[in-house]
Amino acid sequence: MATLSGRPAPLGIPADLWDVLACPCPEHAPVEADEARGVIVCTACARTFEVRDGIPVMLIDEAADSTED
Repeated sequence: MATLSGRPAPLGIPADLWDVLACPCPEHAPVEADEARGVIVCTACARTFEVRDGIPVMLIDEAADSTED
């Protein structure tokens, strides 16, 4: 796992960005990394979001339900 300023940077996303990432669902819930699958997972709605070239794709239209993976 990469680090930034001594803090973990899961999925190649800078640690400071993790501080502000939230799901675009109505709850705007926090998200977490699923490093085994290489995706971001919403803690409320269970949608998963891809990371492309180190950039989180936080679009509802491109999200998948984590139960489908």
